[in-house]
Amino acid sequence: MQISNSKNVLFIWEVPIRLKKYLNKHLDKISNLKLIFPQNISKENLENLASEANVIIGWRPWKKLLDHAPKLKLYINPGTGIQHLIPIFREFNSKQTNIILVNGHGNSLFVAQHVVGTLISLMNKIILHHNWMKEGKWRTGDEQGKSTSLWKKKVGLLGYGAINQKVHQLLLGFQCNFSILKRSWSNPNEPLISSADKYQPNQILDFMKKIDICIVAVPQTAKTIDLIGRKELELLGKEGYLVNVARGKIINEKDLYECLEAKVISGAAIDVWYNYQPEEDKEGKKFPYYYPFHTLDNIVLSPHRAASPFDNLERWDEVIENLKKIANNQTDFLNVVDLETEY
Repeated sequence: MQISNSKNVLFIWEVPIRLKKYLNKHLDKISNLKLIFPQNISKENLENLASEANVIIGWRPWKKLLDHAPKLKLYINPGTGIQHLIPIFREFNSKQTNIILVNGHGNSLFVAQHVVGTLISLMNKIILHHNWMKEGKWRTGDEQGKSTSLWKKKVGLLGYGAINQKVHQLLLGFQCNFSILKRSWSNPNEPLISSADKYQPNQILDFMKKIDICIVAVPQTAKTIDLIGRKELELLGKEGYLVNVARGKIINEKDLYECLEAKVISGAAIDVWYNYQPEEDKEGKKFPYYYPFHTLDNIVLSPHRAASPFDNLERWDEVIENLKKIANNQTDFLNVVDLETEY
C-alpha cells in the first residue's frame, strides 16, 4: 500500500551512474519517493535543496546543511563508522528536532572476509615468504617463517555485530573455540552461530586471558577508546594474534607498537590507524601512524580497505530497505544509532 505524502531524498555527493540505476530500479515503483541526485554538489546548492528534504544520505553532513533542513526526519550514513556524527546529531536532537540517524552494515561480509584473509596471511607468514621469493630466496621448510595453525584455536570476538557474526561463521570450518565479549547479554536465549563463552565489558581481562586470537570489531565510543592496552596484550600472550578492523584508537598505539616490537604477542593484522592526514617524510612517504609499524616483521599492514569492493551495489540494500520504510511511514528502521551509547 502506497502512502500519498511525498518523501524527498537528498544525496549529498556525486552519485555514480551505476548506483543511481540500482537505486531507481529498486525504488521506482514507490510513487511517493523522490530521489534527488544533484549535479551541483556545492555546499550552497545542497543547503538550498535541504530545505525540502525529508531524508538526507551521505557521509559527512555539516551544521549549516542540517540548519537548512526543517523537514528532515531521517539521516542515512551509508557506512558503519558514525563517531564523527555523534556531536552534531546530539546537538540537533537536544533542540527536539528528532532526526533519526541510521548507519549501514552492508559492507560487513567484505570486512569479515578481510579479517579472515589478513589473519591467515599473518599466521601463515604469507607476506614474509612472498617478499623472500621476490628477492630470489628459496625456502620450503619451517626453519624460517613457520606457519601457525588456525585449527581449533581459541578465537575471541570483541564485539558481536554484523562483522564478527560473519567472522564467526567463516571460521567454523577450522573448528575454533569461540569467546564473545559484547556490551549486553540482556537476552539469555539469543541464538549464536555456534556455542561460545560469553563475556561482558567488565570481564575483558578474563576474556583476553582465555583466547589465542582477538578480532576487534566494536564501534569507537568514549568507552572503547584505549579499550586494549599493554595489560590486555600481555594477557593475550606470546602466542596470541590480534586483528583490528574497527578503529585505531580502540587499541593504544604506543602499547601496540611496543608489544609487537618486543614480541609480547606473536603478531597483528591492522586495517585502521591513528593519523589519517599524514605528512610526507623526507622520502615522500606517508604513514598513518606515529610509531614505525612498517619496520616490524610480525604485522600485516592494511590501508583501511577492509570494506572493499566499494563499488559493490548490494551493500546499498539496507539503504533501500530504510527508504521503503519511510515511504510507508514506518519507523522501525534498520541500524538506528543510539546517540547515548554512540552506536
